[in-house]
Amino acid sequence: MKIVVCIKQVPATNEAKIDPLTKRIVREGLKAVMNPFDAYAVEEAIRLKEKCGAEVIVISMGPEKAQRCLREAVSLGADRAVLLSDRAFGGSDTWATSYVLSKAIEKIGQVDLVICGKQAVDGDTAQVGPGIAAHLDFAQATFVMKVEKVDRRHIRVQRMRENGYDVCDIKLPAVITVVKDINMPRVPTLKGRLASDEIDIPIWRPEDIKADIEKIGLDGSPTRVVKTQPPKARSRKTIRIEGSPQECAKQLAQRLREEDSISGANI
Repeated sequence: MKIVVCIKQVPATNEAKIDPLTKRIVREGLKAVMNPFDAYAVEEAIRLKEKCGAEVIVISMGPEKAQRCLREAVSLGADRAVLLSDRAFGGSDTWATSYVLSKAIEKIGQVDLVICGKQAVDGDTAQVGPGIAAHLDFAQATFVMKVEKVDRRHIRVQRMRENGYDVCDIKLPAVITVVKDINMPRVPTLKGRLASDEIDIPIWRPEDIKADIEKIGLDGSPTRVVKTQPPKARSRKTIRIEGSPQECAKQLAQRLREEDSISGANI
């Protein structure tokens, strides 16, 4: 079995700034880390490797410094890594990003399972995993909270819902996106860290994956960010309400009505 895990390097802060011209996150000068949800994807792939003897390949699209996240995944137990890095990829939206990743997966070849974190914390769209499945015409399951069973032809998973979960039996090849409930990521060993420092990480350009240049980057992205703005600051005022449960509930409802009337909302 061959498993590909897609990971992303994201800013290690919630105070990132937006470029007013490009409407993109200004990443220069920011500390970067592996997207937290992708850590669960890496861990699940390694667990399947230990259980089924699979090969785990991690891939990422980003600047050359994203090799750090790839080496981290290798230190945890991934077998090899590939970085997709080129100025032509810059500005790609979720559709273009999933297209690039799908072309890389095609180049790797004979991939049975693709695992992604449910979403990236810098975008929160949760669209790249399903987009990869659409480009590759793979079956998919999102918000996976447990892998029950896997063999060379099928994978059975529990897919989280608001009021429970679905059990999905999916034919391979497939794409799954995982939530943090699925596992607890391990800590890399010293041996793993040393091995990850020595591994060679190839860098693939658009021509290496035979990507259509008109489908990547800012110009190849069908969506545009028109406007961005930070959320309004939340009020941190604390009010103490005393009385019986019924009286407290009545006072709370009255205060909420008053605040909403000031803001122009209705309750």
